[in-house]
Amino acid sequence: MAENGFTELKLSAKILIVDDHQAVRTTLRELLDWHSFRVCGDAKDGKEAIERVIELKPDIVLLDINMPGMNGVAAAQEIRRVSPSTKIVFLTVHDAPDFKVGARPWAHGFVPKSD
Repeated sequence: MAENGFTELKLSAKILIVDDHQAVRTTLRELLDWHSFRVCGDAKDGKEAIERVIELKPDIVLLDINMPGMNGVAAAQEIRRVSPSTKIVFLTVHDAPDFKVGARPWAHGFVPKSD
């Protein structure tokens, strides 16, 4: 137990980070590692994300919606097909409700990149 009386909590869920910007992937990994989350890997696009999901079997995928090639929504559909129990949380710079409509059926949550 820590001095303040709280037990240190280490989360066991495996997290895959998917974003086309290396700086975003690195920053998210550092933040999650700092808070004792378990990052199992990352990917730079939708196609690589699907390959990594099959390989690593993450519990959660943090998935950028806007990526070149296969976008996040298309990747999410395929991820849910190959790994139905994997939770998908979209990362987005878009805060407009209508933008999220197409992604909502595949999402377990949305995280704005601007906050």
